[in-house]
Amino acid sequence: MLQTKDLAIVILNWNGKALLKQFLPSIINYSDDAVIYVADNASTDDSVAFLKEHFPTVKIIQNTENGGYAKGYNDALKHIEEPLLCLLNSDIEVTENWLQPIISEFNSNATTAIIQPKILDFKNKSLFEYAGAAGGFIDKYAYPYCRGRIFDTIEEDKGQYNDTKTIFWASGACFFTRNEVFQNLKGFDESYFAHMEEIDLCWRAFNSNYIVKYVGASTIYHVGGATLNNTNSKKTYLNFRNSLFTLVKNTDSHVLFRVLFKMGLDGIAGIRFLFQLKPAFLLAILKAHMSFYYNLPRLLKQRKQFSQRSSYYETVSIVWSYFIKKRTQF
Repeated sequence: MLQTKDLAIVILNWNGKALLKQFLPSIINYSDDAVIYVADNASTDDSVAFLKEHFPTVKIIQNTENGGYAKGYNDALKHIEEPLLCLLNSDIEVTENWLQPIISEFNSNATTAIIQPKILDFKNKSLFEYAGAAGGFIDKYAYPYCRGRIFDTIEEDKGQYNDTKTIFWASGACFFTRNEVFQNLKGFDESYFAHMEEIDLCWRAFNSNYIVKYVGASTIYHVGGATLNNTNSKKTYLNFRNSLFTLVKNTDSHVLFRVLFKMGLDGIAGIRFLFQLKPAFLLAILKAHMSFYYNLPRLLKQRKQFSQRSSYYETVSIVWSYFIKKRTQF
């Protein structure tokens, strides 16, 4: 029977002293006897010295380079033996008893491999937060969306998602997983650097018949965009590129059609950015496609190593549902 002492909470940090100072106290106060780690991604500020002085109970793992979210966690988790992992962003405030419903779900269902809690907006705690909300899904063309958030439309939390539900992907902002499953799946794909690596991992988990769950009885508050916000064209580049990576690696035999259709939709998004006088974002999409072409041989080689399943999506096109049919709620 798993207990909180079997859980490692791992916070990835890069020059985030201010965030650690603000949010570590709630994590320490409300995490019972879970083991708390900070994995430092070769920070150039005094984060590590600050932790040693002010939070001596927190264990520190010092990575030798800033490999982003994916490599940062892969490197850090090699040093952790606890059977359960919680990969937690540094800009998250947790709540009292946030861990108990998660532990209970892992204990109740041996097939549950990955879990995310309810994620609300730290800046407006009545709203869901963009990065994960009440659990993630994906459409036929690898566009992600959530219960509580579809594109830029955010729902108010009225208890409509206070359930426990099987989902397709769990947010990397607060990502619980069995350590054994993470290792069996070979961790995150480090070529992603950041953004969508958790969706890729969950897709590989789905293809391997693992189950991903959302547990609405556990609540956290996420600042969001504290490291790379939505106005940054680099985030656009990573999201568009990594979406294509994920589609090639994990989807079924109709992959070619889906990739071509997805790239066509990307082109429409680029034209939209142009009309919005955002040329940097159009350039980001073009760069994403160029990087995709460059990496395609590697992606096809990876694809041969993975199994694929055809029943991964519930909505054929969330783009069509949202922009044409004006459907704004899950």
